[in-house]
Amino acid sequence: MLPWTRPRRSPRARRTITALVLALTAFVAAPTATAGAATTGTAAPSRGWNDYSCKPSAAHPRPVVLVHGTFGNSVDNWLVLAPYLVNRGYCVFSLDYGQLPGVPFFNGLGPIDESAGQLDVFVDRVLGATGAAKADLVGHSQGGMMPNYYLKFLGGAAKVNALVGIAPDNHGTTLLGLTRLLPYFPGIEDLLTMNTPGLADQVAGSAFLTKLNAGGDTVPGVRYTVIATRYDEVVTPYRTQYLSGPNVRNVLLQDLCPVDLSEHVAIGTIDRIAFHEVENALDPARATPTTCASVIG
Repeated sequence: MLPWTRPRRSPRARRTITALVLALTAFVAAPTATAGAATTGTAAPSRGWNDYSCKPSAAHPRPVVLVHGTFGNSVDNWLVLAPYLVNRGYCVFSLDYGQLPGVPFFNGLGPIDESAGQLDVFVDRVLGATGAAKADLVGHSQGGMMPNYYLKFLGGAAKVNALVGIAPDNHGTTLLGLTRLLPYFPGIEDLLTMNTPGLADQVAGSAFLTKLNAGGDTVPGVRYTVIATRYDEVVTPYRTQYLSGPNVRNVLLQDLCPVDLSEHVAIGTIDRIAFHEVENALDPARATPTTCASVIG
């Protein structure tokens, strides 16, 4: 995304923060939003992807599984990236995960370890349909972090070639420091954990993240790419998105295109410069330089 001027805090950033606060308030207050995600991932009908008759080509021998972020779903998060990859010859699939009873459309709110179990089932389904030995995973926000649990604890490393995280909260988030205020509001943390465990799991320092990152960020045999933006207002500080370990490439969007002002939502939903770098990560042997001109590619 290439707006040519940037106010002190962009209207998009203010809208994003406001939307997140309102959504969080609504879910914490909702009596029907209790934990209990389904045990299998599902995929909504979509145009051009989730085609189980698709067979990977010699040029692109692995199916790509797209993993949406918190409050996202298998269609809305990928209206630009999924066709972008399909048009370049990839077999592309996306799932819904982390559903809460009585909460339609907004997913990624259930316990993240259970969501990783849904990803496990979905990847098996994709591999069975396509005949591929391994898949590549591309995730936005929570969707770039949650697969790490699948890789480390559910045997996913044997089924995955690469994980590409777009603005992933690999080490949690302070949400611009707001999470540090939780102890000053008695009962809020308990409500968050009870009603939206997927949000509680993403707070920096949570028990889930402590377990996830113990013993190192990565597992052998998987290639990792992290694509971050310095203007991220959701996963903060943005450098905490980066991974450490072998076979890791951490990319800052503004190092590729200094005038790209995408924030957390835009980098995962509409930014074609970021998407060009996703394709490079999926097919490094044919990678081409990612620049500001990649927006028209």
